[in-house]
Amino acid sequence: MQIFHTLLPESIRVVETRSELDHGQRYWQEEQYVATAVESRQQEFRTVRICAREALADFGYGDHVLVPDAHRAPVWPANIVGSMTHCPGMRAAAVASSSQFGGIGIDAEPHEVLPPEAVELILLPAEQQAVAQLAAEDPSIAWDKLIFSAKESVFKTWFPLARKWLDFLECEITIDQQARTFSAHLLRTDTLHQGVDLSQITGSWMAEGSVCQGLLATAITVRSN
Repeated sequence: MQIFHTLLPESIRVVETRSELDHGQRYWQEEQYVATAVESRQQEFRTVRICAREALADFGYGDHVLVPDAHRAPVWPANIVGSMTHCPGMRAAAVASSSQFGGIGIDAEPHEVLPPEAVELILLPAEQQAVAQLAAEDPSIAWDKLIFSAKESVFKTWFPLARKWLDFLECEITIDQQARTFSAHLLRTDTLHQGVDLSQITGSWMAEGSVCQGLLATAITVRSN
């Protein structure tokens, strides 16, 4: 199943893979960024960039070098917005024209519950209550990890526009179980960036397999003004 093809509009170019890729040209600027990393980290870094270049090729940027900036965010071509994600079993990239979209955020995570010590660092009290209620209705989904993934997608949408960090507890996620969507309410006053209002963001989610099996994925698109 092509997860992010399902979650994102057709006008966004998406490339995803369940296995490592190692074709095409290697770029020294990228290779030196992970030169001291373990081989598995180098491979996931390389694979997700192969995905990104395949997606960018539709816009004429098939040879774009994707070296992270000082904040570890990928530097896309000037008229492109994009997002990448990688976790065990998934590498994916999504790109679009900035004339259509102000931002994109995608995230994939292993389908497993959050460690207990991480819950209060990531989930607001209202979110913890919602997780308990959702789990009682459907224990086959790791709802706390889903909210974590949604917040990761929010951050990937927020940061390229705001160029400021966003704490997990500055974003409140509400899950729509039936529609498989979510809304993110940002608990900040500075939510207007580059003409895009980020105070309330909506996205879609998918759960593949039950807890401890498969993947969780979330995706956000913000239209340009």
